[in-house]
Amino acid sequence: MDAGNNRTGRIDFLAYGFIAIPVMAIVVFLFYPAALAMFGTLFHKRPDGGLAFDASSYIFFFTDPYSLANLMRTLWTTFVALVLIVAVNLPIALYMRFTRGWLASLIQGLALFPMFVPGIIICYALIRYLGPNGWLQSLLNAVGFTHYASPITTPWGPVIGLIWDGMPMTLLILISGLGTISDASIEAARDVGAGRLRILRSIILPQITHSILIVSALNFLGFFGQVLMPFMLGPTNPEMMGPFMLRTFVSVRDPLQAATQATITFLICSLAGLAYVRSLANRKEER
Repeated sequence: MDAGNNRTGRIDFLAYGFIAIPVMAIVVFLFYPAALAMFGTLFHKRPDGGLAFDASSYIFFFTDPYSLANLMRTLWTTFVALVLIVAVNLPIALYMRFTRGWLASLIQGLALFPMFVPGIIICYALIRYLGPNGWLQSLLNAVGFTHYASPITTPWGPVIGLIWDGMPMTLLILISGLGTISDASIEAARDVGAGRLRILRSIILPQITHSILIVSALNFLGFFGQVLMPFMLGPTNPEMMGPFMLRTFVSVRDPLQAATQATITFLICSLAGLAYVRSLANRKEER
């Protein structure tokens, strides 16, 4: 019995040792610098060498019309992209879950293709296709339609780019969630006369609620702090928080205000992270 307990203790010690390595890396390279930056936005050195509480950078942010406009633009873009990316990918995921054949495989391949394309290439392709004097406008002009208005550099530009870039991950998570639904439950519902909409509303959607929540939380984190897509495709005024932080740090050379913007972004994104963690915890409790 003692030998078994010692063996179990050694296994637990090794397990905790392996866990400690990534945890320490996260603490040292992520949490500590983030906490240090947040502390620096609230406490400044006095002439005598001490520290004084100073929230002037936050007061400036929440009283500056341009900063608030950028925050509202970021929230609008994030929530619109979240709604549309689920609305676009859910029908595709349903089709691939309940359909077999070469067409479903082709659609899956096309939907997952952006996963293997760098974001900068996606931006360039969208600009060349949807931008002013792009391929789409040339095709429309060829058939006599001359009133095309490019969405690139408008608020819809980042939305299109974010949806395209986030489609593969969203689709994979939704397909994984749909894979847990048994065919027997679908067939039983059909046997008692349930139509497609009733099956979707009463059987499918309740069982993939966690998957939709996970997709929403992960995409929120990716969309809200995105820099490349809004910088390449979005308007310059107002702008999203990612390009706003970059410009404040690099062009304006105001690291304090850039750190303040980053802290506000982190706090907002932490709400999505909390929803993600709670969803995983609830999932484990249900099992």
